[in-house]
Amino acid sequence: MGAACSVIPDLDVIGFRFGIPYGDFWGHRGFTHSLVFAALLATAVMFIGFRRVLPGLGRVPLWTYFLLATASHGFLDAMTNGGLGVAFFAPFDNHRYFLPWTPIRVSPIGIGRFFSDRGLAVLQSELLWIWLPAALLALSIWLMRRRGAPSP
Repeated sequence: MGAACSVIPDLDVIGFRFGIPYGDFWGHRGFTHSLVFAALLATAVMFIGFRRVLPGLGRVPLWTYFLLATASHGFLDAMTNGGLGVAFFAPFDNHRYFLPWTPIRVSPIGIGRFFSDRGLAVLQSELLWIWLPAALLALSIWLMRRRGAPSP
């Protein structure tokens, strides 16, 4: 569910088919990339998929996980070197923001354009700035848990 939450914000590209301009409230990197949307999606996931409390995991930590999984998409998009920025504060403010550091190459929109030299450069950028740090974090957590686990 967390992985799904992290990609759902990009469903806003459907708006291009309906003539919704990129910089619009409903445009790409608009409302679906906002913190309010992240909170609403996390709430919906909790009500639909997790009506019962999971053993050893409370509602607030689980909701926070889904919120962060969804919001991470907007933050990573705000670290790209292209586009119009991210409407973090929609619906209250549709201004688009970038973070001060933008090392990630912006991905082309459309699957056909992704399979090109530019798409390969984007994949290399994402491997370096997203997947490698995520893998190192996961490995670190796994090692810390393993170290803290009692011996059999």
